[in-house]
Amino acid sequence: MRILIIGSKGFIGSHLHSFYSFNSNNSVIGCDVKSDPDNLKYIQVEKFNSDFDKLFIANEFDVCVYAGGNGSVPYSLQYPEIDYHLNTFAINRILTAIHKHQPRCKFVHISSAAVYGSPEKLPITEADEIKPLSPYGWHKFMSEIICKKYNSLYNIPTVSLRVFSVYGEGIQKQLFWDIYQKIIKTKNITLFGTGNESRDFIYISDLIHAIDILIHQAKFQGEVYNVASGTESTIKEASTVFCTLYDKNVTIFFGGETKPGDPINWRADISKIKKLGFQAKVELKQGLEHYTSWLKENESL
Repeated sequence: MRILIIGSKGFIGSHLHSFYSFNSNNSVIGCDVKSDPDNLKYIQVEKFNSDFDKLFIANEFDVCVYAGGNGSVPYSLQYPEIDYHLNTFAINRILTAIHKHQPRCKFVHISSAAVYGSPEKLPITEADEIKPLSPYGWHKFMSEIICKKYNSLYNIPTVSLRVFSVYGEGIQKQLFWDIYQKIIKTKNITLFGTGNESRDFIYISDLIHAIDILIHQAKFQGEVYNVASGTESTIKEASTVFCTLYDKNVTIFFGGETKPGDPINWRADISKIKKLGFQAKVELKQGLEHYTSWLKENESL
């Protein structure tokens, strides 16, 4: 399989690149804004003015995965126009290039559960109401619509993944990374909220497995899939597990403040992707054991 991974230097993209490169039957090209002059199977693009036409003219791909863009809700609140450019406009430009040069190339869009906002009921299904709380969530939803547009009007094979709270080795944002950054400075840490807020955490290897299943099994008709573990964990529970594994002497407090753009409770209905053969294999404690070990090995980060 000839696969292009846009955002190959990022958290999800780097894991995808390693996974597909491990199989010698695959031809994997990485693509990102960072420089990598010694890598012959890597294409550097500009952050805002990438020439995607040139990319698809010079190479043939069976699959293109977009794992680039902005992945931060707070950043999108501060810089909504940049978030729109990276998470929405870039998708349109890539699909335009695919339509012009390689219309049979499958396009995998890494969307987000942020499109749901704070749902009124759990678990969340793909048919539930879209109510984003941030520019990030809105722009991800807009990109899903763009993917559907290119499929319905031009027959470009597209699929979107509404990924819930992914974590694992290499991630340097969101809950567990934030806790780690606080632990470095003090043994008494304070987090947002009450601790009763919840998330559906999915370990990175399970996400990569889900992407692989969809590449081979999805219809690629502009459809969307929830990608999560299907298990709800409170922030207090997850934070306690993390601190117990990393440093048992840490004490957690919750300040009660709400964080703009953050939902209250999340748990995904993953029955749709389970019908294709997906099953989350890594439980939260096991995944956090891997992550805390990685943090200890890379404490200089």
